[in-house]
Amino acid sequence: MATLSSLNVGMPRDVSWRGRTVHTGVWKWPVDGPRTVRRLNIDGDGQGDLGGHGGENRAVLVYQTESYRHWSEHLRRTDLAPGNFGENFTVDGLPDDEVCIGDRYRIGTAVFEVTQPRVTCYRVGMRMNEPQMAALLVSHRRPGFYLRVIEEGQVEAGQDIVKIASGPEAVTVADIDALLYLPGHPHDALERALRIPALSPGWRGSLQSLLDQADTGAGGNTGLSRAAGSPPPAWPGFRPLTVTGRHPESRDVLSFTLAATDGTALPYWCAGQSVTLRVHPDDGAALVRSYSLSNRPGAPEYRISVKREPHGAAGRYLHSRVHEGDILEVAAPRGTFFLDGGTSPVVLVSAGVGVTPVLSMLYALAEQDSARPVWWVHGARNRSEHAFADESRDLLRRLPGSGAHIAYSRPDDTDRRGVDYATAGRLSAELIGGLGLPHDAEAYLCGPAEFMADLGSALAEHGLDPARIHVETFGAEGSLHPGVVPPDSAAPVPHPPPGRPGSGPAVSFARSGLTVPWDPGHGTLLEFAEACDVPTRWSCRTGVCHSCETVLLSGSVDYDPEPIERPAEGNTLLCCSRPADGVVLDL
Repeated sequence: MATLSSLNVGMPRDVSWRGRTVHTGVWKWPVDGPRTVRRLNIDGDGQGDLGGHGGENRAVLVYQTESYRHWSEHLRRTDLAPGNFGENFTVDGLPDDEVCIGDRYRIGTAVFEVTQPRVTCYRVGMRMNEPQMAALLVSHRRPGFYLRVIEEGQVEAGQDIVKIASGPEAVTVADIDALLYLPGHPHDALERALRIPALSPGWRGSLQSLLDQADTGAGGNTGLSRAAGSPPPAWPGFRPLTVTGRHPESRDVLSFTLAATDGTALPYWCAGQSVTLRVHPDDGAALVRSYSLSNRPGAPEYRISVKREPHGAAGRYLHSRVHEGDILEVAAPRGTFFLDGGTSPVVLVSAGVGVTPVLSMLYALAEQDSARPVWWVHGARNRSEHAFADESRDLLRRLPGSGAHIAYSRPDDTDRRGVDYATAGRLSAELIGGLGLPHDAEAYLCGPAEFMADLGSALAEHGLDPARIHVETFGAEGSLHPGVVPPDSAAPVPHPPPGRPGSGPAVSFARSGLTVPWDPGHGTLLEFAEACDVPTRWSCRTGVCHSCETVLLSGSVDYDPEPIERPAEGNTLLCCSRPADGVVLDL
């Protein structure tokens, strides 16, 4: 019979790590005597990052003494002790390849249910002083698992672990961990796992994404990464396109029509996607910028619409120096912000030049003669800055189930309320709540970061499912560094790394407007981006979780170590890659 060999607890603490402060509860120590296990954790225990650990479905973490013996041998370590892997229960028995999701156990007076494997996380490597630990746990199929508390009660080291029910479908912890993290993802195995009621919501969502992906045939792992949801790029790197037209859309927005140099039709794109341009001003280094496509998907030419900003070097160059007949270097359409193919209502929300990707979506709906109810919500300063006002109205007339609400924050005296706009003032949570938007809609938002955060929250409060609220960000995306305590000061502007410039190939961070030579002393592209204060997203830092998966607009990379599963075509994993030649990253 399995036994609870050690009961371990520990409260979150701040730990210094690589020049950062991490708030973590991964440090656990054995305790004597009984402890009460409650719905969210054990008395005297806590989790530092409740986004990735803790909660009802991750109340108690289990790891096995047999796995301790395995790692002692594999890592050649004699210092491993209960709690070192951050677990609450160190157990004799209950191996990952035998315990199944949904199994129930009684320990002492408490009853538990198995909900999911351990989440891959850099903090176990930090605790173990073994940076590759997150990847090793997956590749060796020894993740450990979480328990949900079915009945609160007291537990104590030395007690027997009694199995009282078996989970349906008999999917082991090791199998479901491999199903998400290792290559393969068989369709029948995904369906089987999704039939288990006890599976935690997070894992259920990830496996459902993989199942949906299997139906589309797309590459990568959408269960782990948003970046994997994009179709493969139509061409590698940058190709020359001819500017065939310029057209003013408002006082400060100018559209450029781009065509193939040989006159053939350009490849199809998904409504909402963007292209990246590389331009070469006479007085400086190349500028790399991304712009959403604003015309009809399937058109033989592409259209980008560029706002001239006071301090925008690329926009200023395009407005003043690029004319019909000029050649621009353009990367293929990419991005996971694109219109779904469902039948539910659609809410398209934008501000300013953020209208461009949702206008392409409006085109797609109109071309399909879609029966989906469509809501068009847009904010501009006034009529002179309201890009595509007439174009969007014409498209909405083609959609009988559509409605629109236009807000001008500073309407001119000549702007007509009830004709040009409906509301004077900015788009706000209060306004969104009063529009009567359908709760079952798919919502697409594009605009400044603060705008999307506020209106995204407003839509969720209104009753929309947060999973159905999709956003496209201007400029660099926000960072994701789980557990890292944010600094007191504002994030610095991206800059070249300290010290002497590197001697390697050029690394361009497109969204951050920065190009610097690679310095191999920084190890990986992730560490190089961090040295430049370029916003990054990561969790495991070992090529497992795909949180750092990023669009590789051009160039190629080498991996060391090799990731557990390769990213989607046209993407890279920053945490374990280095540039093989000049690269352009969508960061």
